[in-house]
Amino acid sequence: MILISHRGNLHGPDPAKENNPEYIEQALALGYDVEVDLWVTEDLYLGHDEPQYKIKTKWLEPILDRLWIHCKNTKALEYVNHFKDEINIHYFWHEEDTVTLTSKNFIWAYPGKQPIKNSIAVMPEIYNDPVENCLGICSDYIQNYKK
Repeated sequence: MILISHRGNLHGPDPAKENNPEYIEQALALGYDVEVDLWVTEDLYLGHDEPQYKIKTKWLEPILDRLWIHCKNTKALEYVNHFKDEINIHYFWHEEDTVTLTSKNFIWAYPGKQPIKNSIAVMPEIYNDPVENCLGICSDYIQNYKK
């Protein structure tokens, strides 16, 4: 099962740290993939509700194979889509859709929409969603799913 830390969280939401590059690196060091929120203005930023942490492409490149990039504005979507044929980049766009397909054709399912076979269950703890037929889980409490 693919275990994805939501914005770097391991034991629950921590808005003061979420999407902080150092926080993300900690989750990666523990072996988790991480869902991050990407904004593009003139520069690259991470942040949930707004561009918050300025990052460089150099920071992204070595960890791209373990990031699930949630594009937060159309410039971010255009930016990552431009590189999709050149580098291994995994991204998606969604708001409150029941499901969306990621750039690697994974079904990303909104909380409360399980069971969907072979999907990524997002925050299954909110609605006590069944996850046994999922390919992965994205959660603020991802360490609870480690076996």
